[in-house]
Amino acid sequence: MARTATRLFAAFMASACLTAAAPAAASDQLPTLLAARCGSCHRDNDENASGVNLVPFVAAARTRDAELLQQMIAAIDRREMPPAGQPSFTAAERQAVLRDLRALQRDALASTAVRAVPPIRRMTRLQYHNAVTDLFGLKVAVFTLPERIMRPYRESFRPETGVMADVVHVGNRPLGKSQMIEPRLAGVAAFPQDLRAEHGYDTQADHLSLSPLLMEAFLTLGQSITESPDFTPQHVGIWQTFFAEPEPTADIDAELRQRLRPLLTRAFRQPVDQATLDRYVAHARGRLAAGEAFTPVMKSLAAAVLASPRFLYLYNLSSGPATSTGGTQAGQGGEPVDTAVSPADAPAAEQALADLALASRLSFFLWGSLPDEPLLSLASSGQLHQPEVLDAELERMLADRRLKRFCDSFPAQWLQLDRLISSVPNREAFPQFYYLKYRDSMHMMLEPLLLFETVLIENRPITDLIDPDFTYRSAHLEEAYGELATPADRRPAGRTGEVTQLTFHRVPITDRRSGGVITNAAVMTMTSGPDRTKPITRGAWVASVIFNAPPPPPPADVPPLAENPVGDEAELTLRERLAMHRERSDCRGCHDRIDPFGFALENYDPVGGWRTQYENGRDVDASGVLFQTRPFTSPVELKDAVRLEKDRFTHAFAEHLLAFALARELTAADQPAIRRIARRTAKDGYRMQTLLREIVTSTPFCAPASAPVSSTASHKEHLP
Repeated sequence: MARTATRLFAAFMASACLTAAAPAAASDQLPTLLAARCGSCHRDNDENASGVNLVPFVAAARTRDAELLQQMIAAIDRREMPPAGQPSFTAAERQAVLRDLRALQRDALASTAVRAVPPIRRMTRLQYHNAVTDLFGLKVAVFTLPERIMRPYRESFRPETGVMADVVHVGNRPLGKSQMIEPRLAGVAAFPQDLRAEHGYDTQADHLSLSPLLMEAFLTLGQSITESPDFTPQHVGIWQTFFAEPEPTADIDAELRQRLRPLLTRAFRQPVDQATLDRYVAHARGRLAAGEAFTPVMKSLAAAVLASPRFLYLYNLSSGPATSTGGTQAGQGGEPVDTAVSPADAPAAEQALADLALASRLSFFLWGSLPDEPLLSLASSGQLHQPEVLDAELERMLADRRLKRFCDSFPAQWLQLDRLISSVPNREAFPQFYYLKYRDSMHMMLEPLLLFETVLIENRPITDLIDPDFTYRSAHLEEAYGELATPADRRPAGRTGEVTQLTFHRVPITDRRSGGVITNAAVMTMTSGPDRTKPITRGAWVASVIFNAPPPPPPADVPPLAENPVGDEAELTLRERLAMHRERSDCRGCHDRIDPFGFALENYDPVGGWRTQYENGRDVDASGVLFQTRPFTSPVELKDAVRLEKDRFTHAFAEHLLAFALARELTAADQPAIRRIARRTAKDGYRMQTLLREIVTSTPFCAPASAPVSSTASHKEHLP
């Protein structure tokens, strides 16, 4: 911790300019407080490893490095600085320091900050699957998607009702082969699963490259979809309006244009330009003239659409004026969009393009797919950006069953549930974890996902993710929990070995040791080794997921703990065995941050069962202090402490959601918007849908183009 703090202040001071006049945004109190609370370490003597002397720091500091300021803000706000054991800020002092640092940051952002926006990215595998499904109105899956952890049965996901069903029937895709069986297009194989960014999401643009090999795979994939033996009128919703043979007396040229225009508009997420339409029509007429049948020709056109960069890529470019007199406007892929737009029409055309980009961001965020026709229509008319229109569309989209695709992607990635797939507890030590050829984790994975869906559908406070009064349990999962199972008169009866369809019941939480995303069996199992719990791993998970403060990687020369200690070490608790890591100065900072979280969960064994003692008979010590101010002695008290820090959790959760929505890492330039989102969410009772509404109406989401932050309010984004 001390070294982390030192680095932060060293970097700050190295970039700062000491001036006699304070900036208008900051007070003279800032240098005084920093000198008083940090000067004992940062002074002019041989013990100051950083070489930064804060004692003469009597004037205000200016810096235009918003990222460094953000590091300081985060470290002080999370009470990482001053480090434990050193004189700390009072509550009033901390508030004053944070206020002044944020004021300096606003000054820096207003003058220099440029929002780092990925100009282009391709769809993820899940988004591609959804887009193809919606474009053709498919009634079967395109290909199998193991990353969609939960498969619903009997349409239990009904957001339009505002209520989650008390009994849901679901399947688990990655952990049961029988869960993979579903109607899908024969002969279609998916491309490799997309990589996730470290502490991020698979939507991040810099991880979604398109190599020549993958481009070839997309070409083959599109052809395999339209040529599948299951690509028939029975399974393709637009068959009659696009693929079916026209009437013998039909004007072929007019028929082709009538069919292609809506398909291309939907696929490319904007009105198709005449030049592009002409090329597709000319290609079709040439093949028809060569004697090919109508339906195969239309299938080939559809396959070409699926391989087009205008379909595969999502664009965020803002490269010049939206229109030009007597010329053309650059469209996606550098192709013309429209011709000869008059100066008088330019603002409307520019706004329509900005709205079309907004429509795509909104649809791919919440539905993981193309905008539908109502959304495209509002965007094309330049109305979508209007607050009342955007709010109404958001309301419609949150009540649509396609919202399930958001639940298929975000919560599992946020909670890092894919780690559970590789969890293999020792079969001899935990035989109850295994049944038949399956594992308890097949049931475990679904509990936090069903909780997330309920909080979303019922618009409950996001604090229910931490400490709800209900959960979803299968009979098998209840048995696996043992002491932490719900009361016998409330739980589902009997253990079942069914694996093709799992029945989960909504049950009340009467024992707060269970329930929520922190204290569930899935998280406990995936953060443990085969033989023992791993408090450091658990602590890092809580820091990363709940507070969005992932620790850095440990030093390379720190040896891991033995799974099965021997000798005198076998008589120690895990807390005592890990004390050696805290003794190293380069380890202490991270351990001060994550150890309280990890040791607070030591009452849960490697498969989520409750324990009060280790195998050696030593008592479990779950005590700690959250952010140096909130002591706790048990997992329940940890929940209480986190609830008291609900504004911090809201801020972190908003960061997760915004990063997922924008497909990029957040920067200091996004922090003012994040703070605004968190404040407004708190004002409305911390409700989930309010948070989503604040995300999609925020400046980074509505005006994401690269531009100085000070000008984003008037910035008009357009597609390239």
